[in-house]
Amino acid sequence: MVLKNYLVFIPGIILAFILYSLSQGFNNIIGIELLGYSKSPISTAMIAILLGIFFGNLFKIRESFQKGLNFSKDYILKLGIICLGIQLKPFEFLEFGKIAIPLILICIVSVLIVIKLIIKKLQIPTRMAYLISIGSTVCGTTAIMAAAPVLRANKSEISYAIANITLFGILSMLLYPYFANFYFEGNSLFAGLFLGTAIHETSQVAAAGLIYDQQFNSPETLNVATVTKLLRNTFLIVMIPLFAFLYNRGKIKESSYSILDIFPYFVLGFVGMIILRNTGDEFFSTNNNWIEIIGLIKDSSKIFLTMAMAAIGLSTNLKDIKNMGYKPFVVGFIAMLTVGMVSILTIEIYLKLFI
Repeated sequence: MVLKNYLVFIPGIILAFILYSLSQGFNNIIGIELLGYSKSPISTAMIAILLGIFFGNLFKIRESFQKGLNFSKDYILKLGIICLGIQLKPFEFLEFGKIAIPLILICIVSVLIVIKLIIKKLQIPTRMAYLISIGSTVCGTTAIMAAAPVLRANKSEISYAIANITLFGILSMLLYPYFANFYFEGNSLFAGLFLGTAIHETSQVAAAGLIYDQQFNSPETLNVATVTKLLRNTFLIVMIPLFAFLYNRGKIKESSYSILDIFPYFVLGFVGMIILRNTGDEFFSTNNNWIEIIGLIKDSSKIFLTMAMAAIGLSTNLKDIKNMGYKPFVVGFIAMLTVGMVSILTIEIYLKLFI
């Protein structure tokens, strides 16, 4: 019975892997065969997302694939992020963190203030505005789903907020890697900080970092973006109680929540992989088998992340997004611009003060 329960995930996982393989094939044909590069300058992750959106909207995805695609979007994505930890050293984690945390705080406060100001102008329901703002500032759909019960949001409000985050997250995921490279003139630290704070979803940040790495040969940017986003995710622990207080202030009924339910545990796996890498380097630095294991885990992380991107593309229904109405998307667009502009301004101030 247990085995049968797990078998339902296999068709969707295989579909995500097929789309990854197809994307890698297209990448090699275009970048190596046609353009003549020894290594393709095109991002496999970007091709996987676009192919997923194309096929997912051209054909109706069968129900038998959906559970496996959901598994890929959630668990295979997290496995890919955990595996990324093999590339980092503990001191790098702390170095990125001391810069990222103030930047994250400034972005969160700025978006909350702006959202509060435009709620009345556009007559957006308070609950939906809160959902959009927490999705924009913390960790996308995960934050929306965690906040929905404490705000007592209905299904329509949750759907609007998720569609909002999906649309602007995909746009920023595809555009920001190129903008960051241009604006920050190839500085991997600042590009990574920008991607990690200005893009909504963990999956979208991972994809943007991977696109940047594959396009501009900068694994450090992927590392910085990932660390920044994982630190940002942990703010969910503070934001859910805050939103519960703000929304329920003056009301008799208080919503309950559990920190254990909302804590992003895969962050611990990411840190654990960093510790494993550095412990292994301490004892097996010259061992060829250890070097091969590191290489295998690095390659696996990119495969897992690209599979997750393909699954996200296949699950993105453009018709549903189109039918959602325009007002919530105005809020989402303003939130996206605000967090992006604040991120850039804060990084610029840091540059002038400390470098």
